[in-house]
Amino acid sequence: MALALEPFLVSTGIVALGEIGDKTQLLALLLAARFRRPVPIILGILAATLLNHALAGLVGDTVARLLGPDVLRWVIGLSFLAMAGWMLVPDEIDEAEAEAGRFGVFGTTVIAFFLAEMGDKTQIATVALAARYTELVQVVCGTTLGMMLANVPAVLIGEKAATRLPMRLVHGISAAIFAVLGVMTLFNVGRML
Repeated sequence: MALALEPFLVSTGIVALGEIGDKTQLLALLLAARFRRPVPIILGILAATLLNHALAGLVGDTVARLLGPDVLRWVIGLSFLAMAGWMLVPDEIDEAEAEAGRFGVFGTTVIAFFLAEMGDKTQIATVALAARYTELVQVVCGTTLGMMLANVPAVLIGEKAATRLPMRLVHGISAAIFAVLGVMTLFNVGRML
């Protein structure tokens, strides 16, 4: 049972931790402060994340199918180690990303989040996780849940609570998880492709 849930749980945990202090979480705070309408913001985050992470998952799944298991193991392992280093780099957000226009709060959130996730740590993590695990739906659902676990409180509680979290510690834990996954993948430890 535990192994069946592994892709979902690992994906949820990695993205939830990785998202804390990320630019998309900062975007969630900015949207919440600007529009003060949590429901369309949360629904916009969900829609954008599902679309973005489904596409990222398909990329990861395709890469896994195209590369042989030995090459893939090295690519994934090194990607996880690179993600560990990247987790230690703080994110910033440009306030222009949160400007609402003719799309309303929901539409603005979907567009802003989808674009902010392009090339973001959590999107790259989704690609790597989808390449590592064959359970694509579990990975996408897990990474989406991780995004929601990190961003919904940011929308509901706002900036005051988010600024109280020790970001260096959270990012350090995320980096350590990615590093462990990278080393385990490189040395073919645990459940592999």
